Formats: sequence, C-alpha cells, structure tokens
Amino acid sequence: MATLDIEQTRNQARALLDSRIESVTALVKTRQRITDLKEQLAEAERDDKRAYVRATKDGWSPEELKKLGLESGAASRRRKAASRSADDNSAARTESITPANQ
Repeated sequence: MATLDIEQTRNQARALLDSRIESVTALVKTRQRITDLKEQLAEAERDDKRAYVRATKDGWSPEELKKLGLESGAASRRRKAASRSADDNSAARTESITPANQ
C-alpha cells in the first residue's frame, strides 16, 4: 500500500482551491465593475436630463434641439422601450397562435 503524504495532499488541495478562488474573484470584480458602470450611467442620464431642461429654460425649443441632434434623452428611451414592448407583445401573440409541439 502506498504511503500518503498529508502535507503534499493538502498542498495539492490548496492549489485546486486557489484556482477556483481566482475565478470567482475575477467574477466578483467583473460584477462590481458592471454595478459601478450602471451607477455612472444613471448619474450621467440624470445630468443629461438636467442639461436638457436647462437648455429649454434658456430658450431652446425641443424642435430646435432635435434639429441639432439633441432630442430629449427621456423621449428616445421611452420610444425604444415602447417599441421593444410592442415587439414582445407581437411575439407573444404569435406564440399563442402557433400551436407548440405538434
């Protein structure tokens, strides 16, 4: 019967765990980066809204801003969400019309 070296076995086990810990550490860092970027985006969108409102208070009309390529950020987001929602609804209707597993 072969003799097992407990220290060697522990070191091998640690090496296996270390590689697993490294991958989960990388995952946590990536997820935190996503969270940070989402927060930065939300802050930038709030700043954009304030700047748009300021421009309209300074006399720029929404039509003039649109001609300059500066449409209201909130309006464009609503339209995209509405079209996405409409696409989802039409897909759901198609699925309900088409029998599954025939």
